[in-house]
Amino acid sequence: MMPFRSLWRLIGIQRILLRHGLDELILGLPWLRPLRFLRWFSPNTWRIRHRGPRGERIRLALEELGPIYVKFGQAVSTRRDLLPDDIADELEKLQDRVPPFAGDEARKIVARQLGQPLEQVFSEFETTALASASIAQVHAARLRTGESVVVKVLRPGIESRIREDVRLMALFAGLLERFVPESRRLRPVAVVAEFEKTILDELDLVREAANAAELRRHFEGSEMLYVPRVYFDWTRPKVLVVERIHGIPVTDKKAMVQAGVDLELLAERGVEIFFTQVFRDNFFHADMHPGNIFVDPHSPARYMAVDFGIVASLSEADQFYLASNLLAFFNRDYRKVAEMHVESGWVPADVRVEEFEGAIRAVCEPIFSKPLGEISYGQLLLRLFQTARRFRMEVQPQLVLLQKTLLQIEGLGRQLYPQLDLWQTAKPYLEEWFRRRVHPKTLFAKTRDQIPLWAEQLPEAPGWALRLLDDASRGRLEVRWRSSELTALKAQMQRNHRRTVAAIGGGASLISASVLLGLGVVQPLTLGLAALGGVMLGGAWWGSR
Repeated sequence: MMPFRSLWRLIGIQRILLRHGLDELILGLPWLRPLRFLRWFSPNTWRIRHRGPRGERIRLALEELGPIYVKFGQAVSTRRDLLPDDIADELEKLQDRVPPFAGDEARKIVARQLGQPLEQVFSEFETTALASASIAQVHAARLRTGESVVVKVLRPGIESRIREDVRLMALFAGLLERFVPESRRLRPVAVVAEFEKTILDELDLVREAANAAELRRHFEGSEMLYVPRVYFDWTRPKVLVVERIHGIPVTDKKAMVQAGVDLELLAERGVEIFFTQVFRDNFFHADMHPGNIFVDPHSPARYMAVDFGIVASLSEADQFYLASNLLAFFNRDYRKVAEMHVESGWVPADVRVEEFEGAIRAVCEPIFSKPLGEISYGQLLLRLFQTARRFRMEVQPQLVLLQKTLLQIEGLGRQLYPQLDLWQTAKPYLEEWFRRRVHPKTLFAKTRDQIPLWAEQLPEAPGWALRLLDDASRGRLEVRWRSSELTALKAQMQRNHRRTVAAIGGGASLISASVLLGLGVVQPLTLGLAALGGVMLGGAWWGSR
């Protein structure tokens, strides 16, 4: 049963959707066709007013609904295979900016989290917020030891509201996956679960501090990226204290030119930073929108990053398949791309590789016929997503953040330097990664790391062998084999068996009731048998649909 608070929130969401005229869009979905008569009960049907384009109305509604809907809209805005272009264009404009909450309230939260008055930690603390977002806001401050810092403070009550909204999203995703077969390829339940993990991680500022420290260690002394220092002594789950940086916003090209920043080198380093984080460190900043990136005015081309609430890693298998696919694309080896997608399980195994290869070639060749500097790999990626829909390619939730970050990085790089050639920057790095992966030193290091485990298990090996031989000699050796197809067939057979039993039982009950009625026995038992038989036959019929 839905809790009262969730029900009240659902009513609030409905009011916002109605206010922006989205009831007609929702009821316009094909699978809601039987409910379209409800539109006549909507206040918007009878109220005459000016309405903007549907994409704009969706964006405004998401911004009014709150942080979780804004971030979800930002995440799906990169998936143009799922969205019409006009809606995707509007979702890219989503701004995670809201009015700040009271500065005095922020001071109280910080003091409560630190367990002592602010004056014992900070010599200065500005009550007016430097910036404000839907989840937290930041204040400038100075430690008593003299360091200039910023203090990030979570909004009061934000966690309960986000958890409530996530529960509703999970409920709708489950209904969508259950009743709309076409949606199962998009895996809405898995996508919402991955999104829930990401958004809840953002609510723990100690985790964000650890993420920042990890990235800082990876780029210690780097000329490409600077990560501010974290002050763990004054960091708590709802309060984060980090070094204050003074950089140029990455969107301010005029200021960067005046400071002598090399825009071409800066754009190339952005791509290099991305591939370094994904393949060298397997730990990447997954929220690289322009508001989180600055440029060091005292360096020819060095980024300065903030806000480390969203980071991600890939499994070793996903790393390998991703790198292999990228290299195959760059080398225009479409057969390899098709084979890798099937081998990785990203498309069903029954897809014909030759047909998939031809579809990929039809997308890529017109793009690769352009000069390298005019190729947008972000657009290429989006076109491939759209093509993959034909081949029932499932959404990979673990790669959504990576795709979003890659598109952000390329878009940012082209704003800085329109002639950016992602290919020339990325290909050598990927080739070097593959060389390191199969290099004798790497293989030796992996083997060396496994030796202690093998040494620990080696004394038990004779015992395993003796037990295996003993089981074989006594006829107790079993081979356990599991197939997804056989499992599905077994489940189907069980359902058919239950329907058959229900049909036989229902028929027997109806026949018994008919015989008793024919004999003139009209009792509650007779009527009960007739009702039971009807229910069982109805259930069998419904289950067979």
